[in-house]
Amino acid sequence: MKRLFTSFIVVFVFFCSCHGTMKIPVPGANQIEKYWHLIEGKSVALVANQTTMVGQTHLVDNLINIGIDIRVIFAPEHGYREMAADGALINDGKDPVTGVAIRSLYGEHLKPLPEDLRGIEVVIFDIQDVGVRFYTYISTLHYVMEACAENNVKCLILDRPNPNGFYFDGNIADTSYRSFVAMHPVPVVHGMTVGEYAGMINGEGWLKGGIRCDLTIIKCKNYTHKTLYDLPVQPSPNLPNQTSVYLYPSVCFFEGTRISLGRGTPFPFQVYGSPLLPDRGFSFTPESVPASTNPPLRGEKCYGVDLRNAMRDKIVPSPGINMKWVIEAYNEYPEKDRFFTAYFDRLAAGPVLREQIISGMTAEQISDTWKEDLKEFGKTRKKYLLYK
Repeated sequence: MKRLFTSFIVVFVFFCSCHGTMKIPVPGANQIEKYWHLIEGKSVALVANQTTMVGQTHLVDNLINIGIDIRVIFAPEHGYREMAADGALINDGKDPVTGVAIRSLYGEHLKPLPEDLRGIEVVIFDIQDVGVRFYTYISTLHYVMEACAENNVKCLILDRPNPNGFYFDGNIADTSYRSFVAMHPVPVVHGMTVGEYAGMINGEGWLKGGIRCDLTIIKCKNYTHKTLYDLPVQPSPNLPNQTSVYLYPSVCFFEGTRISLGRGTPFPFQVYGSPLLPDRGFSFTPESVPASTNPPLRGEKCYGVDLRNAMRDKIVPSPGINMKWVIEAYNEYPEKDRFFTAYFDRLAAGPVLREQIISGMTAEQISDTWKEDLKEFGKTRKKYLLYK
């Protein structure tokens, strides 16, 4: 086993040194030499999904191959190795590759149960996030940290770059409207990696009762908050490419309206439209697909806006949220009293943003109302940054 591990280390060090020379970001998971001593001989649980990769190999497979005792795998929204459709509950099961038990954190419960952690000494969290408040992997992170703190289990985070980590923007969530898509008083785009965000959860006392988690973070190499990081693995079923990842913070608000944002098409989160919007020469028709089995406005021809070339047209990446698209769609929608659904206030963590749009405020005016809160958030955020 020692010889096998030594060979494994040599491969990883070579991989990291090569990438270090090229200044390509190296995720924490790829740096086994930095966390081997924390998991050798320990009983381990892993919070993982299809992004938990080291090159072309899943981290679970790598760790089992070098003798790490993985007892359980926790699966977040969209599942473990295979991506489940949007909104689909994840069931408990067994990993078909390794035989390790899988416990769902997006089904009957969102938080590991005490019996799930019985006998576990270390929980590894290694999931690629996209840096947005309502992307639920950071909510799963919160509950995993809380369960670790309550059950005296160490939490080890293998950090990954944030593709939207070059800015922070949006309204600060009102925690009186707390939900699984708005757990903490942070803006829509928080500009932090999962490791940095975990430090903030711990340091700001956001876990139940202010308890603290025994937390260790393995930092990325060659990453800064100016890095524009292209995701090597699709992070969820309806974010298929980098354009969708950059547009997501702005267009996701359409999820709380009667407007389709392309679920059920080959280009989700890169278009938006409705049968009731004006025909400007672009249309699409959502259909049932594996990534979205029952998309909004299924089978209806939607007229709207095509943002598939947003990167080519230099609309994104941009260091700010664009509320103009939602506002323009609202202004053009003929049935204004039906435009918003109840889900909009959940995404916005309160009614204020909806009320601002209805009152006729411009995107610039709305953005101005965020400035003071963002300034204060920036001071808090700075305390937990691990990268320049």
